[in-house]
Amino acid sequence: MSVIREELSTRLGSEAAAWLGAALADAHAAAPPYQDLAEPPARDTASLDVPAPEPAAGNGVPPARDATSRRGVPAWELRFAAAGRVCSGPEAAEAARVLLLRTARPDAAAVARLYDHGTGAERRAVLLALPHLPLTPGQGVALVEDALRANDTRLVAAAVGPYAAAHLPAHAWRHAVLKCLFTQVPLAAVAGLADRARGDGELARMLADFAAERTAAARPVPDDLHHALSLALAAKEA
Repeated sequence: MSVIREELSTRLGSEAAAWLGAALADAHAAAPPYQDLAEPPARDTASLDVPAPEPAAGNGVPPARDATSRRGVPAWELRFAAAGRVCSGPEAAEAARVLLLRTARPDAAAVARLYDHGTGAERRAVLLALPHLPLTPGQGVALVEDALRANDTRLVAAAVGPYAAAHLPAHAWRHAVLKCLFTQVPLAAVAGLADRARGDGELARMLADFAAERTAAARPVPDDLHHALSLALAAKEA
């Protein structure tokens, strides 16, 4: 994570970079111990040993002094919500939120809470962070499935990442591929497409039906569909 932290810091102003360091310190303080790992990852001290600055005039973001705020909400979660106001641009805010999640390593209940009460941008950050969180297999599937029901293409693109590739059941994953085609999300966003699609006869049938429906309606068939169909019709590797 230190590389991501350094790259993000170069895109932030000095005040925002200091805020991020303090936010990561809050997240680290709230993180559970690495009880299930043989060797915990090295601590990114460069991103944590930064004092919490006083808020810049007009940004409305109070410094988090304790691990838990007066409202009983973990301080890092308040930082998570505030990232959009502090970091310049949606990409920087998203990267900051993903870093906070990876540092805090919240449990399934906290992850679901952040997703359920989050904005679209906050939900996307949760989805992107899922592969790096200490969840038992499948605990994030409900969040992925919820995002796939949305009409927000940025959420759909985030939902079909590595977590979905590893944990989404076959039927739901096939429909996720169709959802991408229907909403014009490039299939390049679908992690593990070549591995999961290869030799999948049911996916091939669904793709062929979708293509036939588009052709009958005099609508163009996405080029991505032909690529996915060729994978689904290919023989599985031994």
